[in-house]
Amino acid sequence: MLRYTLMRLGILAGCLVVVWGLVYSGIAPRGLGDSNGMWIVLLSLLISAPISFVVLRKERDRASIQIVERVDRVKSNLEANRSQEDDVTDEVTRAQGQAS
Repeated sequence: MLRYTLMRLGILAGCLVVVWGLVYSGIAPRGLGDSNGMWIVLLSLLISAPISFVVLRKERDRASIQIVERVDRVKSNLEANRSQEDDVTDEVTRAQGQAS
């Protein structure tokens, strides 16, 4: 998961550098007034999203498999704990029934 995030940030940084170069060379339009920095960031995000979607498909699939495995492990641990609590409750109920 960390690898995917770092790769995504790397693509964003690369797009940021390219867009910055295009804006300051005059090829891409500048933002209005003082919004030039925000314009560069937004344009970089807009360009990097589809690139990340296509280029990082395999890495995203690996990350999703890791997340699914982790969620399944947590669910099984919760179910095991729940069944242990049910066993303890049953024993307490039987003990109270025998004491009466």
